[in-house]
Amino acid sequence: MTQEYPGRFIVIEGIDGSGKSTQIRLLCEALAKKNQDPLATFEPTNGPIGTLIRKMLGGDLPVDQRTIASLFAADRTDHLVNPKTGIRKAMDEGRVVICDRYYFSSYAYHAQYIDMDWVIQANAVNADILTPDATLFIDVDPQVCLSRIQSRKGPLEIYEKIDIMKAVRANYFKAFEKLKDRETVIVIDGNASFDTVAERIWEKAAPLVFKE
Repeated sequence: MTQEYPGRFIVIEGIDGSGKSTQIRLLCEALAKKNQDPLATFEPTNGPIGTLIRKMLGGDLPVDQRTIASLFAADRTDHLVNPKTGIRKAMDEGRVVICDRYYFSSYAYHAQYIDMDWVIQANAVNADILTPDATLFIDVDPQVCLSRIQSRKGPLEIYEKIDIMKAVRANYFKAFEKLKDRETVIVIDGNASFDTVAERIWEKAAPLVFKE
């Protein structure tokens, strides 16, 4: 069963190009002004498994979706319980952990190719180890997200195509509905300026962090 920790665990989700990285930075800055010491982290990690995943996402290695889904789950477990860098260690220390992606990303992305229930089961150990205080989903129009991605330098990853992005967004909402009795999910309208979105996120995140 999920254990209680003195820290807080907030996940920021969204399709590629939704502005997650920017919003996590702004949220951490806002928390620091309130005398918090937030830990910003992300998935896939920079660990050995996460590095292998990134090579697959970049097209450097052949990808079988069952394999990559299993690797994501394994990388996530290490992300949680690693004795030096793990999320659970930070939670034990009473820190606020803000994570860029967690298991809902796996449900949304991999369900294009394999059964979503299979992916949920593959991540069951992670859900048992640590369920977020809340998952904040930044909902942005996929065409806007793709335009942002295309403005960056560098090649696109395998999931950064408009039809895939639309399917992923739909899968997120399918997963939210499927797990509504087990997870706290807050949808944030991300179709606004970064500052406005940051204000919307703070309105939802602050009560989670400072709850008694």
